[in-house]
Amino acid sequence: MGEIVETIIIGAGPAGLTAGYTLAKHGRDALVLERDPTYVGGISRTASYKGFLFDIGGHRFFSKSKEILDLWNEILPDDFLERPRLSRIYYRGKFYAYPLKAFEALTNLGLFESALCMASFAWAKAFPVKEPKTFHQWVRNQFGERLFGIFFKTYTEKVWGMGCDDISADWAAQRIKGLSLGAAIIDGLRRSLGLRKAEAGAKTLIESFRYPRRGPGMMWEACARKMQEMGGHLLMGRSVDQIHYDATSRLWTVRAARQNGAIETFHARHVMSSAPMRDLMNAIEPKPLSLFNARDLKYRDFLTVVLIGRPQEELPDNWVYIHDPSVKVGRVQNFKSWSPEMIADGVSTCLGLEYFCFEGDGLWAAPDAELIALAKREIGQIGLMEPDDVTDACVVRQAKAYPVYDDAYAENVETIRREIAARFPTLHPIGRNGMHKYNNQDHAMMTGMLAALNIIRGEEVFDIWRVNEDAEYSEAGVAGAEEALASERLVPQKVA
Repeated sequence: MGEIVETIIIGAGPAGLTAGYTLAKHGRDALVLERDPTYVGGISRTASYKGFLFDIGGHRFFSKSKEILDLWNEILPDDFLERPRLSRIYYRGKFYAYPLKAFEALTNLGLFESALCMASFAWAKAFPVKEPKTFHQWVRNQFGERLFGIFFKTYTEKVWGMGCDDISADWAAQRIKGLSLGAAIIDGLRRSLGLRKAEAGAKTLIESFRYPRRGPGMMWEACARKMQEMGGHLLMGRSVDQIHYDATSRLWTVRAARQNGAIETFHARHVMSSAPMRDLMNAIEPKPLSLFNARDLKYRDFLTVVLIGRPQEELPDNWVYIHDPSVKVGRVQNFKSWSPEMIADGVSTCLGLEYFCFEGDGLWAAPDAELIALAKREIGQIGLMEPDDVTDACVVRQAKAYPVYDDAYAENVETIRREIAARFPTLHPIGRNGMHKYNNQDHAMMTGMLAALNIIRGEEVFDIWRVNEDAEYSEAGVAGAEEALASERLVPQKVA
């Protein structure tokens, strides 16, 4: 047997690199294996084309966790921009500010439609669905049936490729928690009247955010470099296809294929994985009992058609949500609004049209030329750019961008969790796809940090599954952990 690494980390995304950085910072042995031969950062990478830079999905650097904010500043101290947040919703030929502005929404919808929306909201509050199970039921309870149909149904079904009655209520509770119609109306009235206060509210209502001047990948390139400077290791272009656990020695054997087909084998005491949970369980030997649960997990993919064109009137939005059912595009990114340095010549218009799909379906498999023609036609229909002004374009595909919250996902994940805890105690799923949990970037980082701290401490002090479920835990659960580790006085909440 060759050299034994303390921890092998599968995937160099935010969770994996945060874990590797944390371990290396504490002088612990860590090896990160990344499938991509070029980019670190996973979905948080910065892609490029002829000097133009693209954010894959849009990554605002905002967190309520002091530990995450401190880590961002530590890794990238001099390269953040403070950017204003502006998002709008496009619906039936009109634009709505998001978060909403009450008077604008009333004007756009019209007095009669607005009255129907408020009546629908009142009815939902008077007669709520008891214990809502689906996304439809949860949103209907919070906003009313009519607002659900206008501002949630079409966009959500574009994103997931399934009906809102087939999506778990967990999705809504996790992604739009803390935002109610009452809070939104009060906030919207303040905005409309210029009385918006600066206090922190629901995360969906933030008005500014930080952003690396050359995109989110800048953070992860710096993180990978600093991790290696501290003694951590990173190997690119390695696709992990098998991990074998020896229960007697409690050692892992990890097999990875290089791009040229060569096979490499590594040995470790711990394995962290931010790879999709379905792929991880398929790779484990001996075969897990919960393999069929893993194979039942689903993922949603998407692609971005980037349109580059002649300069035009400045579009202020970071992105625009497209709720209109007459077009296939789900969201439009405006890369110049994220950072002027994303634009190679500093003046061109550069928009990214996001199409949600399943890997292998018609959209995913369509030739780039066909996708570009579709995007040009739809951007003209929406009115954000004239098709004749487009001078260049490219397509960026992203597989397994979103773990799907269908009606069976929670039971499947729980079954897998129980088996990992019982049979593979030194296996640590982390990150969005690793935990099949739609976390934001800061939440994914927190799971990597906490899992690393557990390994350093030698026991499961932090329950990473509570991140993004228990607000207090995810926002302040690591407070003082670094200092406590140094003095052996670690006193966070224990795993139940």
